[in-house]
Amino acid sequence: MAAAANSLSATSVVRPEYKQSNPNIPTQNTLIPHETLKCQWLGTISINKLSLHSSNLRPFFAKRPSVNATISFSLPTAKPESVAATEKIPKWSSKAIKSFAMGELEARKIKSSNTDTEALLMGILIEGTSFASKFLRSNGITLLKVRDEILKLRGKPDMYYFSPEHPPITEAAQRALDWAIDEKLKSGENGEITTTHILLGLWQQKESPGHQVLVALGFDDDKAKELHSLISKPGFAEDS
Repeated sequence: MAAAANSLSATSVVRPEYKQSNPNIPTQNTLIPHETLKCQWLGTISINKLSLHSSNLRPFFAKRPSVNATISFSLPTAKPESVAATEKIPKWSSKAIKSFAMGELEARKIKSSNTDTEALLMGILIEGTSFASKFLRSNGITLLKVRDEILKLRGKPDMYYFSPEHPPITEAAQRALDWAIDEKLKSGENGEITTTHILLGLWQQKESPGHQVLVALGFDDDKAKELHSLISKPGFAEDS
């Protein structure tokens, strides 16, 4: 024990002084600095310097490639040639796009296999801030009443059925959107296609469930004409 204590006390390590480097310039970072080990049994032992350059670490810390995401501010159309032929393509309002997205979500909630006109109607009411949704509520057509009527039409859904993530749009719902586009193009007015255009478009689909729900809740041709006269006024912008 005494010999071991003496040998340990005779061992010394000499280290170089630490020097601060410029962080903006790649420097040589020493993992184990140069050391000289002195021992009474082994004499003087020189330990080689083990260094790690920052440039050698770059492959291990490579930046991830950037991902560019593009959001399309448009809704599906079955007649893209009619839109592409125009000099100025009409755009959908942000509230119209949001109402369509909410309608697609409602289609999944009621366990529908597709996005039909009744889903578009629910989407307009859920968005809640557009002129069309306010007009419906002022005439007593609320989201809860619409859901009740849809339940009467469809019956209770199968609890074991799960809708697709993006339920495909039906022909009737697609015709409603196309009607909205055509109506905006025929007006010759600048501005956006709004939720009111969508509402009037689904009203034109006489055999669709959305039209049947509106009829059951008191919506009629007179109210449709009132809405149409409002959007036909120059400079009308319901979603501004």
